[in-house]
Amino acid sequence: MSQYVEELVKKARASSYRLNNLDPKIKKAALLKMAAALLKAKDYILRENQKDLIAAANKNLPASFIDRLTLDEKRLRSMAGSLKEIARFPDPVGKVIRQWKRPNGMTIKKIRVPIGVVLMIYEARPNVTSDCAGLLFKSNNVGILRGGSDALNSNLAIAAVLQKAVRSAGVKFEPFFLVEKTEHELLDELLKQSETIDLVIPRGGEGLIRKVAETSRIPVIKHYKGVCHIFVDATADFKKALKICVNAKVQRPGVCNAVEKILVHKNIAAKFLPLLKKEFDRYKVEIRADSAAVAILPGVKKAHADDWSAEYLDLIITVGVVKNAEAAIVHINQFGSHHTDSILTKNKANSERFLREVDSACCFANISTRLSDGQQFGLGAEIGISTDKLHARGPMGVEDLTTYKYIVTGSGQVRE
Repeated sequence: MSQYVEELVKKARASSYRLNNLDPKIKKAALLKMAAALLKAKDYILRENQKDLIAAANKNLPASFIDRLTLDEKRLRSMAGSLKEIARFPDPVGKVIRQWKRPNGMTIKKIRVPIGVVLMIYEARPNVTSDCAGLLFKSNNVGILRGGSDALNSNLAIAAVLQKAVRSAGVKFEPFFLVEKTEHELLDELLKQSETIDLVIPRGGEGLIRKVAETSRIPVIKHYKGVCHIFVDATADFKKALKICVNAKVQRPGVCNAVEKILVHKNIAAKFLPLLKKEFDRYKVEIRADSAAVAILPGVKKAHADDWSAEYLDLIITVGVVKNAEAAIVHINQFGSHHTDSILTKNKANSERFLREVDSACCFANISTRLSDGQQFGLGAEIGISTDKLHARGPMGVEDLTTYKYIVTGSGQVRE
């Protein structure tokens, strides 16, 4: 193990014990100072972000990547707002989940406790540094934050600002650590530290997440790709459905909750699809379609087999025609990534069946997939959107960053 990794994980473990004893009032004050500090240091942060953007442009990185990398005043205000909202949340640590008394007189409490040391691995989004630092701090977890090399200047600036704010609130130790080195060998070393790191959460592209899951000796919660679907049922309100489909694809195409596939009921396909194409043409969205949709929309590109499971993160959409809600459900469960899927319908039975049978972390009715988000759910922010089933699923907020333990008290009981 390199000296850098050895010292990093040793410090993180020591901080985790101190953080667990920190007064919740101090945590709240620190989070509010962190929020204020981001806005006060906006010129410095944006200047450092500009360095990353220039480097990304020189590498000819995709527009969707540069969008995720970009910070501006609006995004900084959103980051600060998330920290303020996290500060206002009730402290999850020590919360009694359940309490009961046994016939022998002993009392059992099941309470929330922090996970410990959490290794976050993420790519282009510098706002993740702020969100993760806040959520982990609130839940008494120490974060080891390993961002991508393309966002290093931005991440270093944000981390420095937040760490200074935490110290000004009277916290005399480091509650999170930014990994300042970007070598791949260092990441491989960190993923072996199962005695000092309790959990790994990777956020990024399919390749990154597969590598982490295959390499790690530490439990991993995967925040996998977002192959999100919308099913437009026969009874859908066309005006609302068009607005939702456009929002889900166009509002920010380079994120995991943007829609990638739209399925349309065969009874309305001939009327709905031309209207949908007209809307998408306004935004230069490329449509790839199955045979039935191509017959209605001559000139659009025919979808290949790989298109149905592809996450484009771009202004590209795959469109298909299905015979009913059951067929849509089967298709989504086969080709989706268990992230977020939505049905647009006035049919209550179809809506309830879709919500019950689609095997995804977030199942929606009559809303855009773009609303699959921790902040939109009222969680303040999210550590990510888990596509796993254990130990957390969907947008992960403060409570999802805790585990539990049993506190058992008695008066001298022994086992007979």
